[in-house]
Amino acid sequence: MSCIFWGRECVKVFVKLVSIFLLLSIIACKTKDHQFSDHQVFRYNEHSNISSLDPAFAKDQPNIWGVNQLFNGLVQLDDSLHVQPDIAKEWSISEDGKTYHFTLRNDVDFHKHALFGKDSTRKVIAKDFQYSFNRLLDEKVASPGKWVLKYVENFEAKNDTTFVINLKQPFPPFLGLLSMKYCSVVPKEAIDYFGNTFRENPIGTGPFHFKLWIENVKLVLRKNKEYYEKDKNGNSLPYLEAVAVTFLPDKQSEFLQFVQGNIDFMKGLDASYKDEVLSTTGALKEKYQDKINIKVGSYLNTEYLGLYLDVENKYPTKSKLIRKAINYGFDRDKMMKFLRNGIGTPAVNGFIPKGLPSFNHQKGYEFNPQKAKELINQYIKETGVVEPEITITTNGNYLDLCEFIQKEIQKLGLKVNVDVTLPSTLRQGKANGKLPIFRASWIADYPDAQNYLSLFYSENFTPNGPNYTHFKNDYFDTLYEQAIKEVNDHKRYQLYQKMDSLIIDEAPIVPLYYDEVIRFKQKNVKGLGINPVDMLVLKRVSKEN
Repeated sequence: MSCIFWGRECVKVFVKLVSIFLLLSIIACKTKDHQFSDHQVFRYNEHSNISSLDPAFAKDQPNIWGVNQLFNGLVQLDDSLHVQPDIAKEWSISEDGKTYHFTLRNDVDFHKHALFGKDSTRKVIAKDFQYSFNRLLDEKVASPGKWVLKYVENFEAKNDTTFVINLKQPFPPFLGLLSMKYCSVVPKEAIDYFGNTFRENPIGTGPFHFKLWIENVKLVLRKNKEYYEKDKNGNSLPYLEAVAVTFLPDKQSEFLQFVQGNIDFMKGLDASYKDEVLSTTGALKEKYQDKINIKVGSYLNTEYLGLYLDVENKYPTKSKLIRKAINYGFDRDKMMKFLRNGIGTPAVNGFIPKGLPSFNHQKGYEFNPQKAKELINQYIKETGVVEPEITITTNGNYLDLCEFIQKEIQKLGLKVNVDVTLPSTLRQGKANGKLPIFRASWIADYPDAQNYLSLFYSENFTPNGPNYTHFKNDYFDTLYEQAIKEVNDHKRYQLYQKMDSLIIDEAPIVPLYYDEVIRFKQKNVKGLGINPVDMLVLKRVSKEN
């Protein structure tokens, strides 16, 4: 059959073949001016693409990973999510928790560029952070990261090495917020010169500097030989000479390239290859054990069903009886074993996920079909509705999970429909209150449970905030307002746990599972860590011959 009759399918095949050809060409080629050996270059594929290398637009993981190799901020997180010095070598916080004094290192330079003079650079000073923060707040820039400074009253460079931030009120998670890539330092000269094209001409302070970006094809970063960080033995970082990123959109083709050894690292677990690689218990299958390594760790991501509470009174989930019945009515352990190959933890402890200090294994919902059936029958008796019916809206990536829940719940007397829609439509419907029940996830922006509990604060009703369920509880709001001002960690965590317990009881959501970071890497890759925010850190990575 000719392409005239194939139409879109022919185009798809052609695009896929071209993408594979480009990927193979990129992997095979060497830069003409530098003949690096394979062990000096780290290669990975970003199937979701990168839209900007400007930290002001580090709004999703592909952008964040790229920006993290190129830029630094005042502080950084280690793999245990502890705040560590970065360009700020030390800091102090006032007793009232509102004033932060940062003392900067004096040995940090921006990447070499002609803007600073021929083959020259410039030292980072406190005024660079003052400029970068003002830029983040600038309405004309329209950064999606502006919100990270919403608790800030003002900030000022006192001298070249002292930067002071004053908050409107105490906010203990603030240092974690500052670790986000939005808060990276950028040089004014580069922004003035490049303007909107700074996204493709980034100049930062990071362990790698920008070399080449052909959008949708490849990105090449080179070692920053003047980088200021050293390892524990005093050796300069980074170890690698270059990072090469490709943009093959097809995950199955990416997997084949990884298995063949053409890329060094692959993230996540996709349905197209999960059963090929992993057993139902999450172990690497024998055929791959001598070829690749797998690493799994906690991820600050809770997958859940959201229950919109401003539905009509006659809609079943308006009743706490039905909300609790759904929570009791399906086997999360079975779901994780057979649909996720054991990657992830059943969410039986509330909304706050594992990996956060305030997680305390409190009792949530476990599989109890008898209890679920009793609750449904009680609802039928009280309302007179003979066959209550609900609809869960999801996108195609989570259809198997929702169909599993559908089959389990329908055995108990509650009719369940599953509506599959595009991710963009799902996001819009969730934000506009158009969906009574929606599949969702919440990935932490910073390592504090306040980030999760903000989804249930009444002043955060969508579209003005992330309260997609329109949950409102005066006692919860009081606890929340106390917690965000409490500077004592132990007391704050206790408040978080009370709020999480209240969410369990009121059931505005159905927690499904706490996700896990899963990383596959080649055997010769060393120093590639894993962390609960799934940040890609390459400055300590090396490859053996």
